Amino acid sequence: MISTTPLNVKEFDMVRRILESFRGAPNVINSTDWTLRRSAERFASFTKYGNVAVHSTVKNRSAKITVYVGSDAVRLKSHNPQQTEIMNNLPKTLALVEEYVKRAPFVRINRTMGNNNDFSPNCMFYVSIQRPEMIRLAYMTWATLFPAKQDGDPKQFIVYIPEWQETDRQILVFPEISTTIVLGSDYYGESKKGFLRMAMWNAKQKGMLGLHAGAKILKARGHDGLVRKYGMLIFGMSGTGKTTHTCHTHGLDGDDEGIEILQDDVVFLKKDGSAYGSERGFYLKTEGLDPVTQPIIYKAATSRDTIFENVMIDYEGNLYFEDDTLTSNGRGIMMREDLKPYISNNINLPPVSEMDGLIVAFITRRHTVVPLAAKLTPEQAAAVFMLGESIETSAGDPKRAGESIREVGTNPFIVGDKAFEGNWFYDFVKRHEGKVHCYQLNTGGIGEIIEKLPNGQKVMKRKVRRVEIPEMASIIRGIVCGTNRWSKDKYWNLEVPTVVDGVDLSKYDVEKFYHSDDIVKQVSELRIERVKYIEEFDNLDKVIIAAAKTM
Repeated sequence: MISTTPLNVKEFDMVRRILESFRGAPNVINSTDWTLRRSAERFASFTKYGNVAVHSTVKNRSAKITVYVGSDAVRLKSHNPQQTEIMNNLPKTLALVEEYVKRAPFVRINRTMGNNNDFSPNCMFYVSIQRPEMIRLAYMTWATLFPAKQDGDPKQFIVYIPEWQETDRQILVFPEISTTIVLGSDYYGESKKGFLRMAMWNAKQKGMLGLHAGAKILKARGHDGLVRKYGMLIFGMSGTGKTTHTCHTHGLDGDDEGIEILQDDVVFLKKDGSAYGSERGFYLKTEGLDPVTQPIIYKAATSRDTIFENVMIDYEGNLYFEDDTLTSNGRGIMMREDLKPYISNNINLPPVSEMDGLIVAFITRRHTVVPLAAKLTPEQAAAVFMLGESIETSAGDPKRAGESIREVGTNPFIVGDKAFEGNWFYDFVKRHEGKVHCYQLNTGGIGEIIEKLPNGQKVMKRKVRRVEIPEMASIIRGIVCGTNRWSKDKYWNLEVPTVVDGVDLSKYDVEKFYHSDDIVKQVSELRIERVKYIEEFDNLDKVIIAAAKTM
């Protein structure tokens, strides 16, 4: 049991009173499945596919005004000025919430995350319908999770008050009592990630590791003619291709070949390599959604049960996935059932011992000199896990979209010591060395040049040579089939592909885009950044830090 300070105890008691006030209260409606959808549709637009589209005022997660409240084990190491103000005003805020929930009209739904007998959190969701259209948040949460189990454990709670004053918008997270309070945001992502973040913390208490990763099973014919079965975990920040490649066949369409889609966003990994799934609704980013390169996703996204969020729709019900007038963070919730025939009957990944191997792919999105793919040693894999390199997307911070970022495990929702997660992952990969195979995949491309002017303005001098979805799918197919050829890169201490069936790798020869001196300079600068970042983790295994210095 994690100890708490007296201040935490006071705040925890206030939160418990808020939750208790909902029990049997006359202002709280227990919503049933059929009434949820019917009520939400009253405030939605219908698309030409017969599904619904909704729009929120807040169009991305409120990461900068999210705080973790509790013991030293969960609190953020540092706060920005807004977070500091939120923490200083916390007792007053909770007192206001405690009084408000006694008077405002609320809807309550109860769902379950996951589908197993060991770890299936019970998720209790309360949303104020002072603005009646906010019933959609309950509907979207209902659609994402599974029917409630009476014995679901642990119990997790979210209290949503979208109409809270905009100037006081904040997300209060209490990991040790499994509760999140959302004030002033009507963005569904706070509900989705609120329950998942809490579940990842709770999974850690049970010896598992919550991963921001998709999961699938692949059956592929090797160069020796034998068909092998592999599990696959695909890490990646929002908007980098995690869902795209989780829901892709990679051309594995020969006899006895194929894929089984398990999950697209979060799984809970055990030391034996098995992983519990979490959701029945997949939260896709709709920008760039294409029926040719993403046929499985496109078919599911245009099915009757999909819920679009902040996607441009005209008065006739036509959708415009590339229109970012309102936001570049258009989203949709598609149902696993609509991914047939490519879904697995089970959302859980089996242990490594029951498969021919487990492939772990870390998706990064870089635009300059990082190779399209790299084969990783266990130490390098742990370093890549800790570095979590990518670029910011509009899901996290629209104003910083495109900027370089680092997020341990490509997971912005880690609660607690991040070094612990890196050490756990390294131990896992070493434990199964020879059966767990790790790779880094760059879904960005090569060759971008951006010039920074004296006034700070950035000017695009040359666009990136983007790697296309079919090309990355071919790289993954070659990994599974064992047909890619690899050799040590000239500039990186990494093995990179030299031959991939169906891909002209010469198009991505970095020396076609930069002079060799410039390449060396960029590689050196990136290495220095990595070392500076990873050395900040005091409790991290030294071999992981050493690997980051030499990659």
